[in-house]
Amino acid sequence: MRGVRLAAGLFALGLGLASCASDTQPGGGGGTSGAPAPSSVKVGLAYDIGGRGDQSFNDSAARGLDKAKAELGVEFTELEAAQGETDAQKEDRLRQLAESGHNTVIAVGFAYEKALAAAAADYPEVKFAIIDSGAPEAANVANLTFAEEQGSFLVGVVAGLKSKTGSVGFIGGVNVPLIVKFEAGFEQGVKAVKPDAKVQAKYLTQPPDFTGFNDPAKGETAANGMFDAGVDVVYAAAGGSGGGAFKAAKAKGKLGIGVDSDQYNLPALADVKDVIITSMIKNVDVAVFDFIKSVKENQFKAGPKVYDLAAGGVSFSTSGGKVDDIVPQVEEYKAKIVSGEITVKATK
Repeated sequence: MRGVRLAAGLFALGLGLASCASDTQPGGGGGTSGAPAPSSVKVGLAYDIGGRGDQSFNDSAARGLDKAKAELGVEFTELEAAQGETDAQKEDRLRQLAESGHNTVIAVGFAYEKALAAAAADYPEVKFAIIDSGAPEAANVANLTFAEEQGSFLVGVVAGLKSKTGSVGFIGGVNVPLIVKFEAGFEQGVKAVKPDAKVQAKYLTQPPDFTGFNDPAKGETAANGMFDAGVDVVYAAAGGSGGGAFKAAKAKGKLGIGVDSDQYNLPALADVKDVIITSMIKNVDVAVFDFIKSVKENQFKAGPKVYDLAAGGVSFSTSGGKVDDIVPQVEEYKAKIVSGEITVKATK
């Protein structure tokens, strides 16, 4: 059955490559005058749920891919995960990319762990990378992770300083260890500046249900519940669901904190940007670009690479000017984390 699925997938992918290079794939073949010459690196990127256009995690990966095309001249193909799919379907997606000539394959999200372990073993000549997971460990796999707890600490400081009620909220997309890192760092940051503050937390779904990362309606409902309970600032680490939390914040005159991308500047969130006071920036684009560049320059290294505050992997945004008055305080905490004076725990 796996062979049947793979054969069918490869056929479908072949058709897709022929039809999508000019319309749905910004990085498809060809090029423009003055652009870098095409290289031997052909990148396949498998998105998590929500794909390009999720206004958050996947979009950050997409920016890295676009930069690699513009600056390195690489070709690429994008495939997207579906709601409720199995590990076998994820594995087939990675195999489709490897089988169709992509010598550099990136899996966006920890949900690809099992699928990548199987695919990487069968394609040792392909250089793989996985975002947000230390597994699998293999000679042809780079594990690109982030210190989300450190960036979340900083926006926690913002929330604590900006809250007037002393009650703030955290909305996680799915209750998994990765998202708990966001919650843990956020709460530590809030408590650092306002020890008596209350932090309410809500996860939209429990694994194996990962729809919490792309369900704005659930995000809006969760945020409304928090605002009704006295919360006045909500940090949404929930992918596409965060848009719903911001919608609720605008309706109730409250404040929101974005995640992964600088969500204040995203066109899709223009209607709610005025409530987004900052975002915890997770530079997935930097990791994606660095990985592709390493392969192109024959400098690929397998194993873990952590993008923390010191490495510029995480940060906080100041777009919109709503935190200008407290930036010096936030920067002081950032310096203390980088120096080691403050250690941010990744668990609660």
